[in-house]
Amino acid sequence: MKLTTIGIDLAKNVFQVHGVDERGKAVLKKPLKRDQMAAFFANLTPCLIGMEACGSAHFWANKLQAMGHTVKLMAPQFVKPYVKTNKNDAADAEAICEAVSRPNMRFVPIKHGEQQAVLALHRARQGFVKARTAQANQIRGLLAEYGIIIPQGIAHISKRLPEILEDGENGLPGIFRHLIARLGDHIKELDRQAQELEVQIQAWHRENAASKKLAQIPGIGPITASALVASIGNARNFENGRQLAAWLGLVPRQNSSGGKQTLLGISKRGDTYLRTLLIHGARAVIRVAERKAEHARSWLAGVMGRRNKNVAAVALANKNARIVWALLAQDRDYKADYGLVA
Repeated sequence: MKLTTIGIDLAKNVFQVHGVDERGKAVLKKPLKRDQMAAFFANLTPCLIGMEACGSAHFWANKLQAMGHTVKLMAPQFVKPYVKTNKNDAADAEAICEAVSRPNMRFVPIKHGEQQAVLALHRARQGFVKARTAQANQIRGLLAEYGIIIPQGIAHISKRLPEILEDGENGLPGIFRHLIARLGDHIKELDRQAQELEVQIQAWHRENAASKKLAQIPGIGPITASALVASIGNARNFENGRQLAAWLGLVPRQNSSGGKQTLLGISKRGDTYLRTLLIHGARAVIRVAERKAEHARSWLAGVMGRRNKNVAAVALANKNARIVWALLAQDRDYKADYGLVA
């Protein structure tokens, strides 16, 4: 039995394995428990292994690559068309095995441990920020039931809450005052946790040359730069800057047919978090650029003259994504006047 290609349907405890030989004939169909996986693949001749990019996929990809195998990860939506029958673990493993052998299949770059750790910091910080926003909205809504209105913004919560709690004439019951004080302490704790994680992210950013390089681009700061470096990994996995922008969902969707090109809004594919950071950074650049005299003849001013600010922000985020690819893939430093003719 000479295995050349294997598809693994990942799970928590029981993994389904499907293997074929050089002629494409199925020669292996078996389930493996988690504690059997390492020993089974350590005794196999190095071969091509395909998996869906899902939970624990990067861990197993790194582990199997260390054993000499070639591992490729695929987005689940690209594997689904190869499922021939009803969904079950065996059919999924067979579909993965078939999909990984396709010459035009798109693969997901494998992340190493440090990339995963930095992205974990980002995800945890994002969770604290969302929880902080939700808690602020709850406080604002509860106080509104007693006729006390707090303007939008986290800063207004921390500023107004002590005054509201100390005001004995606003009609708030004692039990409600204790509740609001508790919720106020909770929002302070969430804010502290988010700030501590941000400090860790910035410390990693200062030690990473690629991240510091990206932070030179207007609209990209330490948070965005570190998230991009950790998510992209090797930028040469993308052929050009447009592929990176498409991977981030910053290019138009198409509904073209019969030779007629129909472009819609942006596709919003890929990582929502990265796309949001880039667009928010672009909005900050637009706010600053409007107050500068040299902005009048810039590329950004031309876009803003034709379209509204939201479209201009997405266009600038798209441009920044392409610059990110150029800096990482070609090992360049950012130059604000690059390509300009004196």
